Amino acid sequence: MKNTFSLLFYLKKPKNYVSGEMPIYMRITVDGVPKELSTGKIGDPKDWNTKTCRLDSRKEHARTINRYLKTVEDKIDQAHIDLIKADQEITTESLKNKYLGIEEDRHNLVAVFQDHNDKIKALIGNGFEKGTLTKYNSTLKHTKSFILEKYKANDIAVDKVDSFFISEFEFYLRSRCKCANNSAVKHIKNFGKIIRICLANRWMKHDPFLNHKNKIDKVVRVILTPTELEDINNKEFVIERLRIVRDIFIFCCYTGLSFIDVQELTKSEIRKGIDGASWIMKKRHKTSVPCHIPLLPVAEDIINRYVDHPFCENTERVLPVSSNQKMNAYLKEIADLCGITKHLTFHIARHTFATTVTLGNGIPIESVSKMLGHTDIRTTQFYAKIMDTKVGADMAGLKRKFVVA
Repeated sequence: MKNTFSLLFYLKKPKNYVSGEMPIYMRITVDGVPKELSTGKIGDPKDWNTKTCRLDSRKEHARTINRYLKTVEDKIDQAHIDLIKADQEITTESLKNKYLGIEEDRHNLVAVFQDHNDKIKALIGNGFEKGTLTKYNSTLKHTKSFILEKYKANDIAVDKVDSFFISEFEFYLRSRCKCANNSAVKHIKNFGKIIRICLANRWMKHDPFLNHKNKIDKVVRVILTPTELEDINNKEFVIERLRIVRDIFIFCCYTGLSFIDVQELTKSEIRKGIDGASWIMKKRHKTSVPCHIPLLPVAEDIINRYVDHPFCENTERVLPVSSNQKMNAYLKEIADLCGITKHLTFHIARHTFATTVTLGNGIPIESVSKMLGHTDIRTTQFYAKIMDTKVGADMAGLKRKFVVA
């Protein structure tokens, strides 16, 4: 975009001026917006030529001032050229700062992103989790690679990020990084938070996401059938580590606890409920929402099995839970030994509790939602939609009515 640019020297009458010399000012105008600056020189109004904007005098003093004004004019022109070459926004303020040698406080994308991630790192355990930092670090890594490939630079000014940048970045994630749709969308959403920070601080004038739309593909959540759940529970394991992992997994299938919640579960969180039976009463690690879960016999038996386990005695934990990575690796072995072809992970236990164990056995969705610690029942309703077996059982009675005798 071309800018209209002009420079004018003039005498400025001081306040309470009576007679004598006046300060010489210059007016820089870009796209109709003026900015006044003092040249630091003075001139006699009798010698000032309003057409040439110079002093009309043969005196050496006047010639010296005119040479100085020409030097200033040349510097302003050069500052204008430098801004054009640097592809920077040309305004009266940027032109003035360039002329005066004042470096503008420009904000670069990678630097802003890194600052955001550093703050999350400092707040881990105080509102943020390591997993959150990992996600943003992954998006930052892709952002750096994209800028290097597309712009041959290590960083880019935030005001250069436009809708074209967003669309090209998304294409890069899908093509070069081989990200599936949902992964690409999540990276774009993470990137969007950085843009919102820039907009809130007025480092950007326009929202590059204004007409951008993301669409998450629906993911089919894996659940265990009653038969598969029974096969895993009844399987005899000679190897102790597999037996422990199986027990903890089954415990989650009958309580709905996530991995981090079962890992952090303490004996003090097993209490007597309103019915006099044992309940889990704790806040979810992810949302701090309370979840109260009556213990089913299977889950209670597993707790009793590990009361005297050294790890549980020394830590006051209910079960001897290892790292998520190790537990999921052992679950693959368990699936193979039980003849289950589904990709078994710990989160499947939570899905199984919501569907096979509770909704599939007629537990009201409101009760399931509360036990899962969901903040919105619509999250729980998703599980109801995938209960094909429940639909089939509900329709069985109706089918019998239409059977012709």
